Amino acid sequence: MTVSSLASASVRAPASIDALIAALRSVGYFADRRLATAVFLALKLQRPLLLEGEPGVGKTELAKALSAVLKRELLRLQCFDGLEQREALYEWNYAAQLLHLRAAEGSAPAEELEREVYQARYLVHRPLLQALQAPEPGAVLLIDEVDRADEPFEAFLLEYLGEYQVSIPELGTVRAKVAPITILTSNRTRELNDAVKRRCLYHWVEYPERERELAIVRALVPEASQALAAQVAAFVHQLRSAPYDDHFQRAPGIAETVEWARALVALDTLMLDPEVVVDTAGILFKQHDDVVALNQTLATEALQSAQLVA
Repeated sequence: MTVSSLASASVRAPASIDALIAALRSVGYFADRRLATAVFLALKLQRPLLLEGEPGVGKTELAKALSAVLKRELLRLQCFDGLEQREALYEWNYAAQLLHLRAAEGSAPAEELEREVYQARYLVHRPLLQALQAPEPGAVLLIDEVDRADEPFEAFLLEYLGEYQVSIPELGTVRAKVAPITILTSNRTRELNDAVKRRCLYHWVEYPERERELAIVRALVPEASQALAAQVAAFVHQLRSAPYDDHFQRAPGIAETVEWARALVALDTLMLDPEVVVDTAGILFKQHDDVVALNQTLATEALQSAQLVA
């Protein structure tokens, strides 16, 4: 079965890119038009979507937002070095099979017993198989940080990504009745195989522009004053820009921006100053060298460059 033969009516995607942007925004995800276009096409064409970008730009959150918008179950496969097929697709419930064999011992020929223990009821479903067998309206499958898995696992994914099906030697081919909405994310710690990329639509997710990040902060931290929210967005944007980005191993992500805004509200901060920036650097950055780099001098310069202090 090819992807094109799956029922397109099951997707129930928003009718336009603008409608998709509005729907995502209603659940707190602020997508720019290029990203929304990639998502819209992935839904319409029933193709997996590969998202690459720096950590913290909202790749994983997009899958969560789509799950909420489309009222589909979210299934997550967190990738890591050494990930095996049995952890991603299925494994047999060996304890239950053994109990069945012991209970039926001597009551049937060995070949018949072997067929009995390799039935679907003894199958432990993992995320890929769960996604293929999800009932209407289907599932959203997040294959998170696929770059952390190894090349053999990428090869294993090809059948699923290309045809929304998998092969189980004892049972045959399992095909999706409803095409899962599949989002793959990568922080690009290594280059993915071209065969994986060819089976997916692709989008590079950038850090948000200042105004979009401001909208995110206002939506997710409504208790922050408009002035403070604007200062937070402007300062973080400045840290990600030259020449300040050269001082840090990893720029703050959107999640860090939101968390920082909440922390500043908790501290009753009305206006950013170098002291409060340095004191809360551990919220913006998660590595010791980056926290140390955001010292009083650099904080003052960045605030001045963002026109937040005289």
